[in-house]
Amino acid sequence: MSFRADVVTLFPELFPGPLGASVIGRGLGQGLWSLRTTQLRDFSTDRHRTVDDTPSGGGAGMVLKPDILARAIDAVSPQGDERVRILMSPRGTPLTQNRVRQLADGPGAVIVCGRFEGIDQRVIDGRALEEISIGDYVLAGGEVAAMVLLEAVVRLIPGVLGAAESHADESFENGVLEYPHYTRPQVWEEREIPAVLVGGDHARIERWRREQALALTRARRPDLLPKAK
Repeated sequence: MSFRADVVTLFPELFPGPLGASVIGRGLGQGLWSLRTTQLRDFSTDRHRTVDDTPSGGGAGMVLKPDILARAIDAVSPQGDERVRILMSPRGTPLTQNRVRQLADGPGAVIVCGRFEGIDQRVIDGRALEEISIGDYVLAGGEVAAMVLLEAVVRLIPGVLGAAESHADESFENGVLEYPHYTRPQVWEEREIPAVLVGGDHARIERWRREQALALTRARRPDLLPKAK
């Protein structure tokens, strides 16, 4: 079964965007995963297709209405759908490579893209939305965040990248940042490829790469070191 992604959004025209390009787009074309967008306004009941209202208790901005959003979620994810329901939110749990792997091993995801000030808490609770953040900053909406999540997940689906080892040594896969990469020409602007990489001793190369990965992690993300494999 391929990974099935449903995105509930006010801007379906933004998709597939970068998800339709390169290996991710090729995997989409090959049916290794699927993407469907749903226009939230289609579930409004008034002639203005209203989806939001002022926040209870006062305050700035507008809030997406729970009845409209719930109808949209129920339409794309009826009872019995085993896929996780996700809300892209700056207050959510930070997205990690471990969570990405878990999602890639599952049947897919229903992703809600918020807008305005946010969405009514009752629909988060009532539809068991898992709030996920891609970083400590705020975007205009959840669409770009949804694309980030989907690209991270889809590239792990067998067949999308090709060989499994394509992502085995990447940053966060082994708890450390990735080692530096080099390619020809041997000398560029008086900078040479490290001699160990062209010597043909694969054991030495692996040790060098591990040392470089640990050094980079120690300098840039020491918080990762306790998880290093």
